[in-house]
Amino acid sequence: MTLDFSAERPVVGMVHLDALPGAPGFDGGRAAIRDAMLRDARRLEAGGVDALMLENFGDAPFYADDVPKHVVASMAALARDLRRETDLPIGVNVLRNDAEAAISVAAAADAQFVRVNVHAAARLTDQGVVTGQAAETVRLRDRLGADVSILADVDVKHSAPLAERPLTEEVAELVERGHADGLVASGAGTGHETDRDHLEAVVAARDELGVDAPVFVGSGVTQSTVGETLALADGVIVGTALKEDGETTAPVDEARVRDLVESAR
Repeated sequence: MTLDFSAERPVVGMVHLDALPGAPGFDGGRAAIRDAMLRDARRLEAGGVDALMLENFGDAPFYADDVPKHVVASMAALARDLRRETDLPIGVNVLRNDAEAAISVAAAADAQFVRVNVHAAARLTDQGVVTGQAAETVRLRDRLGADVSILADVDVKHSAPLAERPLTEEVAELVERGHADGLVASGAGTGHETDRDHLEAVVAARDELGVDAPVFVGSGVTQSTVGETLALADGVIVGTALKEDGETTAPVDEARVRDLVESAR
C-alpha cells in the first residue's frame, strides 16, 4: 500500500477519544464522546493538519491485543461519523495493540491507514508481553480488500525490549517480512520527545535497506521542534502539543495547531 497525503511531509493530528462505553472512565455520555471528537477534528482541520488519527486514548487501562467487540463497534461508528465530517485521510489506532480491530474499523469507515504499536516481535509493556501479529494483520487486510496502509512502531513508547537486537534487523522485519508500509519512531511515553539519535538510526536503517517506507515521529513534537524533526523524518504524528495548555487530555487548541503547522511548512 502507498500512504497518500497532500503534503510532502505531513502533519497528522491526533483525535483522542474520551473513555468509551465499558471503560472505567465512561460517564454515560455517548453523544458527548462524538461531539468532543468532531470538535477536535474540526479544529485540527481548520488549523491545517494533513491527516487525522482516531485513537481510544481514554480507555485506560488498555487491553493488550484483543479489545471487546463493543469497543470495535463504538470506534467503527465514530470513525464513520468522522469520515462524514472530513475529506482528510484518517488513521486508526486501537490501544493497546489490537491490529485486527484497527484494520476492521478502518475498512468499515473508509480510513486510509492504521498504526500498530507492536507489529512484529514482542515488547514488555504495562499490559504484559505484547506480541506482534503481522501475519494475521496483513492477511486480514487482504481478505477485507481494504486499501489501508500500516504504520508500524519501532521500539514503541511505554514499552521495553525483551532482548537487545540490532535496529536494522527490527526495521527489516517490520518492512520486509512484516509488510509494514511506514515506520514510527517515538519517545519513552506520550508527549515525550523522540530521541534524535534513535530517529537518525531508524532513518539510516530504512535507507540501508533501500525500502520505500516513510518514517514518522510519533511523540514529543512541538512547534519549536517540528521544523528540525521534519528535516530528517518524513512526517509527524502530534497530539499533546496541539491541546490547550499542552495537556494531553484537554481539547484541541486551534491556534496551537495553526502555529505548529506553519512551523512545519
